[in-house]
Amino acid sequence: MAGEDLGAVPEGEGTSGSWRGVAASAGALLATILLAALLLMVDASNTARDDALASERHSYDVMLLTRTADGSIARAEAALGRYVLDEQSTTGTIYYNEWLAAAQQIDELRRLVRDTPGQSARVDQLRRLYNQRGTQLAEAATAARGKKGVGGVSIFYQAGKLKLGDDLRAKLAEIAAAEREDLRARMDATRRSSDRADELTGWFGWLAMLIGLAAVVLGYLAYRALNDRIAALREADSEAGRAQRLEAAVQERTRELTEANQRLKEEGAEREAAEAQLRQVQKMEAVGQLTGGIAHDFNNMLAVVVGGLDLARRKLSGSRREVEFHLDNAMEGATRAAALTRRLLAFARAEPLLPIALAPGALVENMLDLVDRSIGERIVVRTRFPAEPWPVKVDPNQLENAVLNLAVNARDAMDGEGELTIAIDHERLGEGEVGQLPAGDYVRIHVADTGGGIPPEHLERVFEPFFTTKPVGKGTGLGLSQIFGFARQSGGDVTIDSQLGRGTIVSLYLPRSTEAAEAAGETAMPQGAAAAHPPAPGTTILVVEDDPRVSRATVGALEELGYRPIPCSSGRDALDILAREPGVELILTDVMMPEMTGTELVRRAAAVYPWIAVLFVTGYVGDAGDADGLSGHDLLRKPFTVSALADAVATALSRRPTESPSASKAAAAG
Repeated sequence: MAGEDLGAVPEGEGTSGSWRGVAASAGALLATILLAALLLMVDASNTARDDALASERHSYDVMLLTRTADGSIARAEAALGRYVLDEQSTTGTIYYNEWLAAAQQIDELRRLVRDTPGQSARVDQLRRLYNQRGTQLAEAATAARGKKGVGGVSIFYQAGKLKLGDDLRAKLAEIAAAEREDLRARMDATRRSSDRADELTGWFGWLAMLIGLAAVVLGYLAYRALNDRIAALREADSEAGRAQRLEAAVQERTRELTEANQRLKEEGAEREAAEAQLRQVQKMEAVGQLTGGIAHDFNNMLAVVVGGLDLARRKLSGSRREVEFHLDNAMEGATRAAALTRRLLAFARAEPLLPIALAPGALVENMLDLVDRSIGERIVVRTRFPAEPWPVKVDPNQLENAVLNLAVNARDAMDGEGELTIAIDHERLGEGEVGQLPAGDYVRIHVADTGGGIPPEHLERVFEPFFTTKPVGKGTGLGLSQIFGFARQSGGDVTIDSQLGRGTIVSLYLPRSTEAAEAAGETAMPQGAAAAHPPAPGTTILVVEDDPRVSRATVGALEELGYRPIPCSSGRDALDILAREPGVELILTDVMMPEMTGTELVRRAAAVYPWIAVLFVTGYVGDAGDADGLSGHDLLRKPFTVSALADAVATALSRRPTESPSASKAAAAG
């Protein structure tokens, strides 16, 4: 074969080719070593220069911070001088803010110089002088806050004559002067590092020229080596036949693996279908448990309602006391049924939420008295709140109910005696770190008890509706499921951690809000405030309700309260009545209605009649639960009593945006 003649390489040429290859490799290795060494030296020089520059920036930061702290102290003393003269709280606030800003700047200064022993000692002395000066000035601020007149002026004047203020400024100047000395040394180090880097850069240029020359030599050697490789390539031709046979064997093996993979896919599809069928069976079982639990609780409550009403009807001819007793029992059963319905709606995330931005620590602190009354005196309540709270945007009533439910569960777990901890923490979570929550800032509200804990086999079921570990008759099983629904509806999640014999911790995660926090319940009218200014008798109220029985009951209650109700069954009818009835002062509307929902009706009516008050009445929001549409208006939940309706109507009327034209005319006529 021709390949055999070409593949024969003379012995002398093989030895020469090997020698050239070794020489080329040695030259390339030497050049690489030199280049790497020079690069390391340049990198070290640049690093030293960067470190020196960073040290300079550090010195500038320290000197700037000393001037800033000096300015803050001066502004604080100036504000205090004005405060002792005018004794105005706004001036005092300026003094306190500036003095606290100076403290923060001194703390930042301590952090910057913590690695410099001499400067760190000076900052500690500065802090002591600052504290002593603050004690002197605090007497004048206290006198000004107490409205003592010229008493604060004399105290401030005496404090100004003391040497401590000059010592404080002198210490700041001493810190700045020491930092300037360090800055000079660091600038010299920076200059030396720059000179060294420039020198190494010059050497780097010379080395690049040498490498270029070496590349020419290596190119020639590579050309000679290419000729030597031709012989090796010819020898590779003889291996092609064996490679083809090997490829055929690989293809056969690949076909076998493909068939096996297809069989595995078919088995996986069958297993997935079986798992889907199992999940469907589990869902149906859960639905059955939910339906049975609802039926059980509602039958109990309806038994109370039906029995009480039947007995009251039988006793109509008897004593009034017996009739009222049975009616009260029926009302209690109906009230419990309404509470159960609201819990179910919260679990199903269909209960309307009216979220506002609030500080959860303030809300929990305001309800501690309620918690104490609910759990008893033998349980010690401990709290921990952050100094600078993050706001969250939630429905305050739902959050209060969640915390109260957790406290009552903890009381039952501890048999009424132990230690209950309510703490709030700020956490920055990663993607999927807690449940399926996205990455971001969250407020964690956790309630911990010292009870016996929950068995591991029950932990996975605690959020299921109607599942409870309490004895029969001691719980409905909706507490944690309601909290779960509220957390998910508010964009958060809830977790539970429990160990037998050590207690349980339930954590509620709520996303941090970018809005400024409001005081929970701040916009709500205090109870009885509406009754103090009752609306005029005969006030016209438009009642929009599609259920005729509910409409008749509502109209009858309003007439009993002295109002003039106008009923209608749809949003379109309501708009027609508004067009021909100029004296309507309040729209009382259901939320869920066919064709036009209550929120849509209010939006259209408000564009034409902005002076008319609005009161939403709802038992289920569903797809009409537009939080923006409900926000800013009063909400009355079904079922309701006549007294609750009276309070809600009076409150809504007292919040009318502007005075109606008819009221204005009446006032002018009077």
